[in-house]
Amino acid sequence: MALPAFAARALGPPLQPEQGAPARTTCPRRHSRVEAELAASRPGSVAASVRAGPPRGVSLGFNSPPLQDKPPKTFSSLAGALRAPLFALLPRGRRRRMHDLRRRWDLGSLCRALLTRGLAAVGHSLKHVLSAIFSKIFGPLASVGNMDEKSNKLLLALVMLFLFAVIVLQYVCPGTECQLLRLQAFSSPVPDPYRSEDESSARFVPRYNFSRGDLLRKVDFDIKGDDLIVFLHIQKTGGTTFGRHLVRNIQLEQPCECRVGQKKCTCHRPGKRETWLFSRFSTGWSCGLHADWTELTSCVPAVVDGKRDARLRPSRNFHYITILRDPVSRYLSEWRHVQRGATWKASLHVCDGRPPTSEELPSCYTGDDWSGCPLKEFMDCPYNLANNRQVRMLSDLTLVGCYNLSVMPEKQRNKVLLESAKSNLKHMAFFGLTEFQRKTQYLFEKTFNMNFISPFTQYNTTRASSVEINEEIQKRIEGLNFLDMELYSYAKDLFLQRYQFMRQKEHQDARRKRQEQRKFLKGRFLQTHFQSQSQSQGQSQGQSQGQSQGPGQNLSQNPNPNPNQNLTQNLSQNLTQSSNPNLTQRENHGSQKQGSGQEQSDSSTSNGTNDYIGSVETWR
Repeated sequence: MALPAFAARALGPPLQPEQGAPARTTCPRRHSRVEAELAASRPGSVAASVRAGPPRGVSLGFNSPPLQDKPPKTFSSLAGALRAPLFALLPRGRRRRMHDLRRRWDLGSLCRALLTRGLAAVGHSLKHVLSAIFSKIFGPLASVGNMDEKSNKLLLALVMLFLFAVIVLQYVCPGTECQLLRLQAFSSPVPDPYRSEDESSARFVPRYNFSRGDLLRKVDFDIKGDDLIVFLHIQKTGGTTFGRHLVRNIQLEQPCECRVGQKKCTCHRPGKRETWLFSRFSTGWSCGLHADWTELTSCVPAVVDGKRDARLRPSRNFHYITILRDPVSRYLSEWRHVQRGATWKASLHVCDGRPPTSEELPSCYTGDDWSGCPLKEFMDCPYNLANNRQVRMLSDLTLVGCYNLSVMPEKQRNKVLLESAKSNLKHMAFFGLTEFQRKTQYLFEKTFNMNFISPFTQYNTTRASSVEINEEIQKRIEGLNFLDMELYSYAKDLFLQRYQFMRQKEHQDARRKRQEQRKFLKGRFLQTHFQSQSQSQGQSQGQSQGQSQGPGQNLSQNPNPNPNQNLTQNLSQNLTQSSNPNLTQRENHGSQKQGSGQEQSDSSTSNGTNDYIGSVETWR
């Protein structure tokens, strides 16, 4: 096809091959690099001055001008002759790098072009596949129902909305244990909020025998009086969360004042400038950081009433409370806390009026802290206070000579510490378990008659749960904390027995209250019914006697002008006899001394009452 005249003038005359050069049968942009080098090696050749362009379909770059802007430049034979000697003067390594750079640039442009065209082809194919799928699915429906274009768009919108909802549901609820995916959630009743939080059976087999006094914990705590709640905070047992509940989440006549940016809150009694709570978030660490049972029992009375005269000190009741945790989880949590730099150097460990010496309580590390220590090193230290920490903090250390290990043999010392910890824990006003948050809340509310505002939350994922240990390490941790393991088993058994006892007692009290209400309503109903019946009988008898006798004789034969009073008294006596059949003999003799006429009327009334009670029972 011939080009127009203006296009031919713009392009100029076509390039002619030189004399002696091989004839080209392909496009100049498709010639090989070998031919280009051979052409460039001839001095004065025009082909040497023509630059070999990139492959077809690859752009020259962002800054390169298009080919159609102006005709290609032709260099003189002198430039072509000088190009080869100048390129030959460069070092071999430099020429190789320039050659590799040019080749890499050509390959990069080729890859970009291939990627662009490949993505376009994939998009086009995907478009055809989706159109084929939609035509297969919705084609018959559209053909059968003669759906117009608007209906197709609506159906497509509904399908896209469904797919979006499925994606959102999978993102919000990825697991199969989601409550939205359980069909039982729509048919089963509302679960018990105090159900076992550790996924174990609600009913357990008790291992220890406790008396009723050990199970029934009902403290007569008078917040307006002088009683004091003392919280014994053991490390890594969830005591910080429980301590915040005490100062921020409890219903009080005068709530605690907690200011933003301050850890301590002011918990005063109603009408007094005196605290009712001795804990970290109310009074601070007044007896030392994480003071144990030995420190608190000797320190709290002195701190609370130390400034008063001995004769003016009130007689207080100190109600000790604490929280326990599974020993393995607590041990791993403390190790992770120590890894982050915790030392608890401010702990005093005062026992028998003095702190322990460095020989009695050596340190496990030499620097400022023990941050970054591995678990093996943490377990290998024989003086680590993390071992059996719960037993040590709940027992009376004065019984074993405090921290002096030479007072008695180790076996006897461990036995005394364990028995002391069990006894103190059993006689505490309250203790809870970290693994049972809702039951802990329930027992505290029933013990102190104080209610929380919002329910406790059970966190199953903690820092300790994220630590993966094998069975061998777990057995070793249990061996290092064998006293805590036995104490926790004892505490868990006592805790669950107390919970079951309090729940049964609550159900029995509710049942007894309902029975009393039924009896009261039944008595009120019978009383009103026989009052109306006696009034109708009295009116009928009065009318019949008035017609047969005179008014004087009627008054003489009926000495009691108010018969409803006798009927009411007889009704109350019958109800009392039905509830309490064992009456005293004095009441029986008094009832036999009544007149004959009155006995007949009373007997008839009582027979009617008993008959009606029997009919009511039969109807029920």
